Amino acid sequence: MKDYLQDIVQHTHSLGIIDLVKIVGSDSQTIIEAVSEERTVIVQAQFHNPVPEFIGTFGMPSLGKLNTILNIPEYKDDAKLTITKKDESSPNGIHFENSAGDFKNDYRFMSAEIVNDKLKTVKFKGVKWGVEIEPSVASIQRLKFQAQANSEETTFIAKTENGNLVFYFGDHSSHAGNFVFAHDVAGSLSKSWSWPVSAVISILSLSGDKMIRFSDEGAAQITVDSGLAIYNYILPAQTK
Repeated sequence: MKDYLQDIVQHTHSLGIIDLVKIVGSDSQTIIEAVSEERTVIVQAQFHNPVPEFIGTFGMPSLGKLNTILNIPEYKDDAKLTITKKDESSPNGIHFENSAGDFKNDYRFMSAEIVNDKLKTVKFKGVKWGVEIEPSVASIQRLKFQAQANSEETTFIAKTENGNLVFYFGDHSSHAGNFVFAHDVAGSLSKSWSWPVSAVISILSLSGDKMIRFSDEGAAQITVDSGLAIYNYILPAQTK
């Protein structure tokens, strides 16, 4: 179970904009949902295999605290992690105990009623993707270089030109920059939607196989397969 918890924290809390996730689990599937505080990123994820301990609907709040507990050296080897329940309904927390049984912590879940209220489900109806590519390590690094050179910019524009996917930073009335993120892409983009720089870079920096999609309908999606789960990060277009 510890691996699943670490996977969730690494692919949500590490972005720096998410501190609460909702778990919806059954015998057949385990789904993760989250929304960033400013609603710039919507997370919809599912584990490849259902997690037996995560049956029910509950929230994992204060992910920073959970991350701290998971990384305490006392729990590195042979730790005992036990799901606790108040009754026969959904889990209400995790009890941590080291192998010697002399170092313990309890992390509390959020009830279904509260998490459903705090984390309103955002329905993504789906769009027609204009461009779909697997980003290369080199392209992600070039994106980071441009972000550093244009650190005053919070968004960038993605467009296709001459068969290439090009990212634009800034306004040519002042400082600006652009680069080819991917050559010879299939499909096209014609509308100048803006996308959040820091969120895109944070997601593309996560571990796992990635796919990035852009749509002229005002949505982008980055898919990351961590090996344990598939995370879909949906980004609504922003207006400057």
